[in-house]
Amino acid sequence: MPQDVKEIFGGALAAKVRALAPSMTRSMQRVAETVAGDPAGCAALTVTRLAERTGTSEATVVRTARLLGYGGYRDLRLALAGLAAQQQSGRAPAITTDIAVDDPIADVVAKLAHDERQTLADTAAGLDTVQLGAAVAALAGARRTDVYGVGASGLVAQDLVQKLLRIGLVAHAHSDPHLAVTNAVQLRAGDVAVAITHSGSTRDVIEPLRVAFERGATTVAITGRPGGAVAQYADQVLTTSTARESELRPAAMSSRTGQLLVVDCLFVGVAQRTYDTAAPALAASYEALAHRHR
Repeated sequence: MPQDVKEIFGGALAAKVRALAPSMTRSMQRVAETVAGDPAGCAALTVTRLAERTGTSEATVVRTARLLGYGGYRDLRLALAGLAAQQQSGRAPAITTDIAVDDPIADVVAKLAHDERQTLADTAAGLDTVQLGAAVAALAGARRTDVYGVGASGLVAQDLVQKLLRIGLVAHAHSDPHLAVTNAVQLRAGDVAVAITHSGSTRDVIEPLRVAFERGATTVAITGRPGGAVAQYADQVLTTSTARESELRPAAMSSRTGQLLVVDCLFVGVAQRTYDTAAPALAASYEALAHRHR
């Protein structure tokens, strides 16, 4: 079975639809949401019947299948059949994660926990491990790493930098756009710049990444919108999923779950590659912190 067919299992198809929705026309969104919502029913439909069901055209159905990563509608039907079989294997139905103002706190905990688990599963399923490996290799060999992020993504940027510092690497987090650009000008080949933006269109993050890209640094984007503007200046794009946005939990908050998973994957990968130096540095940092609290 092709790798792109395997990737839809475990909720990845729904995650892919959410990630690509901004780049779809309204008619393509109807097709994508229909197949994600009813894989069993759609797997039994011809391209003509699915076009009729969604009020679109056969050409729209085929274009949607290709945008989702399949060679054509036939490949998408095979993938839907596989997903339908998995869903019929006895897995319990998902609970709704919509949080109401008057929800008891126990329900809030249950819904958020479910949401977090789904976000992690979606991010893991959709993460391109080839690009992740390339980003890990670049970080492991970098003379210096700059990480850009503002707002909630700025907190994730600080988390990545703290992890890299703990294993003896030179890294800086920048949330001020002017300082970010000023530092990006100093980057060159052998350095790495990482931009973290869920929307993929945060100007204060894209601009320093563009400067770093033009200076010859290796650039990485961690984003929930792989088709966003940030991707044009990224050598590697690491796509995250996000929990469903709601009035009480906007995307800027829920996006951190997927971003933090990608950061942990990057850190562990770098620590593995630099183990001979990373292990002593990590031990030394633990010892220094322990000594401080004695």
